[in-house]
Amino acid sequence: MLKPETIHISGPAGILETIHIPSEQVPARGVAVINHPNPLQGGTNTNKVIQTAAKALSKLGFHCYLPNLRGVGNSEGTHDYGRGETQDCLAVIDYARAQHPEAPEFALSGFSFGGYVATFAAQERIPDLLLLMGAAVCHYTDRPEPSAVPNVAKTLMIHGAEDEVVEIEKALKWAEPQDLPVITIAGSTHFFHGKLIVLRDTILRFAPVCLNG
Repeated sequence: MLKPETIHISGPAGILETIHIPSEQVPARGVAVINHPNPLQGGTNTNKVIQTAAKALSKLGFHCYLPNLRGVGNSEGTHDYGRGETQDCLAVIDYARAQHPEAPEFALSGFSFGGYVATFAAQERIPDLLLLMGAAVCHYTDRPEPSAVPNVAKTLMIHGAEDEVVEIEKALKWAEPQDLPVITIAGSTHFFHGKLIVLRDTILRFAPVCLNG
């Protein structure tokens, strides 16, 4: 199995430091871009939740790209509260897809703030799988609220029942008008402490349903 590597991708605000985790399947089925939680609370591309998602998606046949969005780690630019980060995400998507034309499927994911970013990016690059983990929906009061997902059948939304940052009620409030199911992990807090294996297994079980639906 090929090892993860750190690469540098040109983004709208400068270089984006990005972890590339190759697909465990040959040939690969697609590429995945996975966004980290809020950098103002220490979120980076080494976060355990998005690393767990990447390992699951790699096992399912995706080349995974985990960018440090602008101003994080060695990425250039400054934090933009989701607006510029959406543009960063789009740049990484376009780069990843160009690198793997033989792997046509596209998964887009994010945890917490990264899920917030992913919902906006999904409006411009419609994914075959939109994986949202503890997404910060109905959460921020000083910025736009994410619009509806482009395709409910292709969306896998996972949330901790005991989330103390983005309460489960917020996720349900956002999902209800869309008739979007939310998979709730019992006993899980925002960072899925002690539940990362459950999170991984949930992705492995339900992501193929969305992809093949």
